[in-house]
Amino acid sequence: MGGQAKSKKKGKSKRKDMRSNGGAGLVGLSAQERMKVKVHEKAKKKTAEKYTIQQLLEKTEECMDSFDFEMAKMFCQRALDIEPTNLMVLDMLGNICAELGDVEKAKQVFLRAVELSPGEGHSKYMYLGQIHTGTEAVQFFSKGIQIMLSSLDNHTQSAGVAGAAAFPSEDTPTVTGKDVSVAFCSVAEIFFTDLCMEEGAAERCKEAIEKALQYDQCNPEALQLMASYLFSVENTQEGRDYLMRSVSSWLPSLQKEAEPAARAEQEMDEEEPTENNLPPYESRITTAKLLIEAEEFEMATEVVEGLLEEDDEVVQVWYLLGWVCYLQVNKTEDSENLRKSARTYLTKAKKLYMKLHCEDPPLLEHIQQLLGELGNGDEDEDDEGGPSVEDIGDDFIQSSDEEEEEDTMEH
Repeated sequence: MGGQAKSKKKGKSKRKDMRSNGGAGLVGLSAQERMKVKVHEKAKKKTAEKYTIQQLLEKTEECMDSFDFEMAKMFCQRALDIEPTNLMVLDMLGNICAELGDVEKAKQVFLRAVELSPGEGHSKYMYLGQIHTGTEAVQFFSKGIQIMLSSLDNHTQSAGVAGAAAFPSEDTPTVTGKDVSVAFCSVAEIFFTDLCMEEGAAERCKEAIEKALQYDQCNPEALQLMASYLFSVENTQEGRDYLMRSVSSWLPSLQKEAEPAARAEQEMDEEEPTENNLPPYESRITTAKLLIEAEEFEMATEVVEGLLEEDDEVVQVWYLLGWVCYLQVNKTEDSENLRKSARTYLTKAKKLYMKLHCEDPPLLEHIQQLLGELGNGDEDEDDEGGPSVEDIGDDFIQSSDEEEEEDTMEH
């Protein structure tokens, strides 16, 4: 009898150990948390039985194409649950999280991809470079560039061996010289900003810009960065030349001057060449500043007005429009109208600064200084130089909200 009792106890002990080992991941969790894990595991198993990875990725891409990133994230996460080490899925999920503004999740996903495959795929390093600063950012960008250059070399060698028959694999994204150029621009910008006080920053900045131009000599961002660098070392004339080369590749008025015949033949899609070369919003703000510094006021105005059409709630853009008008006061026959316009746009910048609770004291101080110099103006004067402050009111400031409300009512 005693022997049988011991045998039963041992059996119970084994079953207890098995349950303990099987739920090792649940140790320390509350009952509610354990239930969530079990439900998740059950859903994962059901998904794996019902859908293949390929089907889930197809659904993910469909959602991304329709800009439904929340649903895209759900399908992609299901795919990752089935294959946690699938690099394609990780890359896709990281990009979806980035689109949703979930920086921390995107960072975790891309770091996991780096851990699994540090020597393949450049895009994860590009994103990690964007969300880091200083030396860390340079390291991520540099690793991404290294992988891109290796990919370009391999493709060149393959093309040399196989001739025209050599095409890139469908599974491998094609890396272009422009991609490499953009990456070098990112490195240069860090030495312009975060690391500008580091020893040798100017030399490393110039080196990165030269590399960017080596891989794409027509890249407007690279040309503009070189212009910025040359202005900073007081090589104004050469800097101006690079600036004009950059702007002429995308500014509509210069495009029309350079290619009247070609653009006449392409009236239906005449904006396409400009849009393809259009630098990012922040880059064009820098363009406007450089054009003002070079006293190219007409072009600067065109750039700033284009920025306002895209987003009219950026304080710095209103400030630049007011600043460029102010700088022309007393220099042309239209001085009084320019004065009124400068006062209008700077007042708009100040109102928007307060509304958005901006934190840039030097900018606000300069706006107030300029308004003080311009004076209050005559409110009863005709509105020939542009809309008065009263007429503008909060039209531009409220425009985005009003458009959203209209869209909501329509739907």
